[in-house]
Amino acid sequence: MVSLPAPVLPDVLAPGLRVVFCGYAPGTASARAGAYYAGPGNRFWLTLHEVGLTPLLLRPAEFTRLPEFGIGLTDVSKTASGSDQEVGRRGVDPERLAAAIEAASPTYLAFNGKNSARATLGRKVGYGRQPERIGGASVWVLPSTSGAARGFWDVGPWWELARAALSISSPP
Repeated sequence: MVSLPAPVLPDVLAPGLRVVFCGYAPGTASARAGAYYAGPGNRFWLTLHEVGLTPLLLRPAEFTRLPEFGIGLTDVSKTASGSDQEVGRRGVDPERLAAAIEAASPTYLAFNGKNSARATLGRKVGYGRQPERIGGASVWVLPSTSGAARGFWDVGPWWELARAALSISSPP
């Protein structure tokens, strides 16, 4: 029997989610904290609240509460951590991601940054809705909330996704 490396952070996936956010890999601060988007400059939690996807501002340690709001989390690389450049291709597994999304069956799969989308789709990407579907989910690419990507920050595509996701029925 082959032993697989343990994930740095567990997937937060359940049937009936509106949207699953997918990063490239947990950053160093997130791996250390054992919580998604825990870096001090990361805008993920603030952005979820700002665009109306969560009714309250959650802290990174509260990531397991996201399914209450119809939201899930995963990464393209589950077994490596650090900046996208540090991680490189280690642990990048688009097939695992597709299987996980198919099993959870969310309405939307939203990549938090272009690197995670490129690693999965195998092509250059722009922000917004993409022509592909993964596991039945409509695919979106959003500007990264990482502090390292601040120069590319634009909340506009996040608002577009929120408008689309909130126009569907509430999760069970």
